[in-house]
Formats: sequence, structure tokens, C-alpha cells
Amino acid sequence: MTQFSIFAVLLIVVVSAFILPPLWLGLRSTSKADRKEANLAIFRDQLAELSREKAEGSLAEADFEQARGELQRRLLEEVEPDAAGGPAPATYGPSRKTAIAILLLLPILGLLGYGILGNPKALDPVQTAAPQEMTPEKINEMVTSLAEKLKANPDNMPGWLMLARSYKSMGRYDEAVEAFAKAESAINDDPDQLASYAETIAMANGKGITDKALKLIERALKVDPKHGHSLFLAGAAAMEAGDNKKGIAYWEPLLEQVEPGSDIDRMLRSGIDKMKAGK
Repeated sequence: MTQFSIFAVLLIVVVSAFILPPLWLGLRSTSKADRKEANLAIFRDQLAELSREKAEGSLAEADFEQARGELQRRLLEEVEPDAAGGPAPATYGPSRKTAIAILLLLPILGLLGYGILGNPKALDPVQTAAPQEMTPEKINEMVTSLAEKLKANPDNMPGWLMLARSYKSMGRYDEAVEAFAKAESAINDDPDQLASYAETIAMANGKGITDKALKLIERALKVDPKHGHSLFLAGAAAMEAGDNKKGIAYWEPLLEQVEPGSDIDRMLRSGIDKMKAGK
């Protein structure tokens, strides 16, 4: 729980302690002068506590301003300007329903208002925590941990795909191929994963796009005939095999999907020209 959350809860407790007892006991109104004095005393104490926490560095500036604004708003709602200029006599009546309603609604309305006007992510320590520095050692430790967890839960297809992508990004292609193979049954209709799997196999064997990799690419193009990554790999495979006609058929439609003048655009055009020239 963030420090702001703690102060918000404390604020609700303080305000509830001030409002609820008179209502619960049936007191409807008290001396306005006494009421103002009590509210001001509470306000000063809470503001002093917030200022102390801010000075000690345990409360961020944004959280301090948010808590102080909420405290001031609550105070203004409870302290009304004198209308008659003198103390009003205390009267009594049944107000327990009102007390219960306030007790239930105060935190709900507070959270609802913050969700609309504030930043709900600020209440999540995962969102507000400073990101850890990701060193190669830290990454390797996380990947190793994931691999160990998957040994105990081999049916976790998303986990195997995550491990495969991690190994691939680390250049550990043989291990990436093994991880992809574990999840192959779950990616039959996913051209992105099929193309990535095929590319990883080609990188692992160092022999180009052949056999298993080529079948994966063909499967991806059946799912999406315009899939860019698969068209690129298919064209490269055809070019390696000397099938220039097929290579051109794959790469020319791909030109429509890349930015004109970009590196990939120039590379594709150069390859298409070479295939057309029969080189």
C-alpha cells in the first residue's frame, strides 16, 4: 500500500470519528463555534503530521498535495459559515441510519472519486515502484527461473512461448527451438509465432530456410497470405533455392507493406532486381 493510501485511510478514520458519534447518538446539531474549533484543531494536527512526513522525505510532494487537498475539502464540507451569528441549541433525534450510510459510503465515494479524477495506478505499488535495472545477469536469472518452473508445469503453452522468445533474443537458438517445439500445437493458427519459430530454426542450423522451417512458413501463409514476416522468409527461401519466379511472387506484394525508401524497401527491391536478372 502506498503512503498516500495510508494517509487516505487515516483521513477517513479521523473524519469518521468526528462525524459518526453525534449521528450515532442522535445528536443533530451542536454549537457551531465549538464545532469549528474542533475541526480547525483536527485540521492543524493532520496538516502538521503531513508536513512532518514530507520534511522527513517519507511522503512525496504529489502525495502531500493530494492528501492536503482532500483534508481541506473535508474540512470545508463540515464547517459551514455562521448564519445566525450565535450558538445553536443542541437537538436530538434518531440518526443511526445516516451514520451507517456515511460509514459505508465514505470510503467507496472516496475511491470512486479518485478513480475518476485521479490516477488509480498510483495506488498500485507495482506501477509506482522504481523499475529495477535489468542487467544481463538478472535477465539470465529470470529466464533460468522460468525454465525451471516449466519443468514442473510442462502444459503451460504461453510460458514455453515466452521462454522461446527469451532464448531467441539471447542468441540461444537451439534452446529456443526446443521451447518453440513444446508449444507448437498451440501456435498452429498464429502466423507471427509460426514465422518466428521458422526463423529460429534457420538461425539454429545455419543452413538457411529449409525443411521444417519452410513448412512452418507455408502454414503461416495459409492462415494469412499477406503476413509480412512470412512473405519475407518465403521469398528468402525461394531465392536461396534458385526459384526466382516464386521469390519475386513473394516479395513484390511485400513492397506494399514497407515504407518506401526504407532499408527493407531498398533490400527487397535489390533482391527482386537480382532475381529478375536471373542472378
